Amino acid sequence: MRLIKNLFKTLFWLGLAGASLGAVWAFAIVLYFWPGLSDEVAQLQDVETMLAEQLEMPLRIYSAEGELIAEFGEHRRRRIHYDAIPRTYVQALLAAEDANFYDHPGVDIRGLLRASVQLANTGQIQSGGSTITMQVARNYLLTRDRTFARKIREILLSLRMEQLLSKEQILELYVNKIYLGNRAYGIVAAAEVYYGLPLEELSLAQTAMIAGLPKAPSAYNPLANPQRALIRRNWILSRLYGLGQLDDASYEQALRAPITARFHPPERDLDAPYVAEAARLEALALFGDQTYTRGLHVYTSIQAEQQRAANRAINQGILDYDQRRGWRGVERSDIPLVEETSQDLDADALAELEATESGMADIRQALVDPRAERLRAELGVDVSSWLRVLDRTRVVGELQPAIVLESSAEEIRALARGGQVVTLPSAAFSWAGRYHSPFWKDRNPLPGHRLASRGDLIRLRPNDDPDLPWVLAQLPRLEAALIAHDTATGQITAMVGGFDFNQSRFNRAQQADRQAGSVFKPFIYLAALERGYTPATIINDAPIVFEDAQLEEAWRPRNSSGTFYGPTTLREGLFRSRNLVSIRVLEYVGIRPALQYLARFGFETESFARDLSLALGSAVVTPEQMNQAYAALANGGYAVHSHLITRIEDSDGEILFQPIQPRVCRNCSAEQTTLRLQGREYPVAERIADERAVFTMHSILRDVIDDGTGRRAQVLERSDLRGKTGTTNDLRDTWFAGFNRDLAVTVWAGFDQPSSTGEYGANLALPMWINFMRVALAGEPEREMERPPGMVTVRIDPTTGERARPGAAGSVFEVFYQERAPAPLTSDPVRPTEPDGSPAEAIFSAPEALF
Repeated sequence: MRLIKNLFKTLFWLGLAGASLGAVWAFAIVLYFWPGLSDEVAQLQDVETMLAEQLEMPLRIYSAEGELIAEFGEHRRRRIHYDAIPRTYVQALLAAEDANFYDHPGVDIRGLLRASVQLANTGQIQSGGSTITMQVARNYLLTRDRTFARKIREILLSLRMEQLLSKEQILELYVNKIYLGNRAYGIVAAAEVYYGLPLEELSLAQTAMIAGLPKAPSAYNPLANPQRALIRRNWILSRLYGLGQLDDASYEQALRAPITARFHPPERDLDAPYVAEAARLEALALFGDQTYTRGLHVYTSIQAEQQRAANRAINQGILDYDQRRGWRGVERSDIPLVEETSQDLDADALAELEATESGMADIRQALVDPRAERLRAELGVDVSSWLRVLDRTRVVGELQPAIVLESSAEEIRALARGGQVVTLPSAAFSWAGRYHSPFWKDRNPLPGHRLASRGDLIRLRPNDDPDLPWVLAQLPRLEAALIAHDTATGQITAMVGGFDFNQSRFNRAQQADRQAGSVFKPFIYLAALERGYTPATIINDAPIVFEDAQLEEAWRPRNSSGTFYGPTTLREGLFRSRNLVSIRVLEYVGIRPALQYLARFGFETESFARDLSLALGSAVVTPEQMNQAYAALANGGYAVHSHLITRIEDSDGEILFQPIQPRVCRNCSAEQTTLRLQGREYPVAERIADERAVFTMHSILRDVIDDGTGRRAQVLERSDLRGKTGTTNDLRDTWFAGFNRDLAVTVWAGFDQPSSTGEYGANLALPMWINFMRVALAGEPEREMERPPGMVTVRIDPTTGERARPGAAGSVFEVFYQERAPAPLTSDPVRPTEPDGSPAEAIFSAPEALF
């Protein structure tokens, strides 16, 4: 008995010594680590400040009206306050991560002991035994290094955090910071990413799925690993059930709920990805690495309705062209109906499965796609693998992927994305004659069974006709771009850089250097008008040959029609786009003076050819450069600078950047250099072209719409439209640039690798321009350039350019600088008059030349 007492006594003193030694070690550790935590502890004093500083908020791009265009950043996040967190999520999260959260002081001793045993058995740190409080300390205040020193600091901070913050504040910090896979940071972002829903609208099963992600966002991701994610979800549900937080019916229903997670990209109000990318690059140049984390709000000059119209115009124009050219074949053939899949479960997943009341049979049942079950009953075949293929196949533009179920001569039945079965009657593929070249397709459409067979991937295009909601389509090869400018400010109001941004991020509106063709000619003619020519100047449209030792053979330019028309007025030479006339106009101006003049309009003339091919549009320009020049032409001859961003704000609404660009001031004096608008001063735009020459050019470009290659635009029934078509050699690049006084718009269409489109600018680019302008100018009053002083109107003979006798057949009215109007006929006492009827003065004839 005495021996036993001595043994207990010894053990007691040994235990007391061990405890004392442990206390000394703990005290020493605190003394060693605590001073180094002063900064972290100070941050705990203010939760709001810590959230504001620590939560990396993405960059957001907006239209002029404040509609969201895009969101950029490594972290996709929306903040939520504790009061808004659904109770079911809190229960599921605590069941999965920290069941004793409300009871422990920040550290779970049993969890730490469990982690210690794992370390002793394996020699590695496998589970840190972390509570939610410890995870908050690590995520906000520490690094993620797996070291003992970091763990000790984490424990000390957690204990202090529990003293300074409430449990509710700690949970709020946790759910806003935690990473949940697929760029989703925080539970609100996760609900949007996986389900496209607000957090409060998630079902119990969906809530449990998100609650299972913090442990391993990659391993338990329902998109990447649905089987493991389902096991994890059901384990959490069983934990809730075991804690008495679920009744039998709710538990059984949630346990067998199918996986409904799908990737949902960030919602946006306005589809303008090329605009978003251009704005992102500008913001990145200004703010560097902080661009994606400061919560910057970038406001652009994009007008939402114009942008939507531009999207429709470009997509419709490209798809209409594609149908005109014919059927090139299916996108993919012979997709197998049975897809081999297998997923091995690791020890953790098996342990979680064993902890639930569901076995592999329940797991397999929950993994069944409900769409496939419905279609199995409808079609008598399992199309699960086809549904997965369609889910993985992107929608391009508005073209939906579909897999052919069966086809006959008169119809095609196909499985569309989402599980819809679509029947295409022959009217839906009546356009589909076989493609041979840009100039030739079969006149008769192919029958359905020769277009596509069972298992082929095709595309469907939505149609406005309720009796024919879908038509057959194919991925187009043609590309196009549209850019619109406010002519008074240079602000970009709409921009489309291609058919589909995700298919090609190359912004053809700003980055594509293409030959300009005839759309370039007005600026050559404008230079000639400033140097002395008039619209009535006669220029010979006749053959011309240029010999050059550097050329393999002589250059013999010709008109697109192959015909020469002889003496032609400058007006007709431009609006009918006569190449030989244009060459002689440039010869009159001179290459060097022409290049200097073109530079005023923002063209980068360093790369332009130093020869007469410039008159035919050999210059390589971007649509943005071309439209900036047309904006200057539209506004009366003032230089404006193309720009997109109007201001950049931080997350609190403070303006960080606001560019100041020149603005047109038509009523300003020549000496005035600034203009005050809405409390801000802007530089007055510089005049770069004589207003009388510009007015004359407006008159000629109106003839392009009335009698020239732009006649299609008459459908808009507006008298204030001006414009010019352009088509390069072999029909490779097609253009239309046009304007009224307030809005300039340029459209380009062609192939990225230049080759013939088989169409002219009037057939390809102009219809897209028209469809855009129909919306952009709807309800807007007609706005034309006012007639400047010093202009007169005279009736002339268009064959000679001279003044016509009263009543002469074929005579027309022409506008002139007052001092350049044709001299009155000696037998004609009538002198030209001003618009108000007063006699014009100082009239003399300008020299005219035939080349």
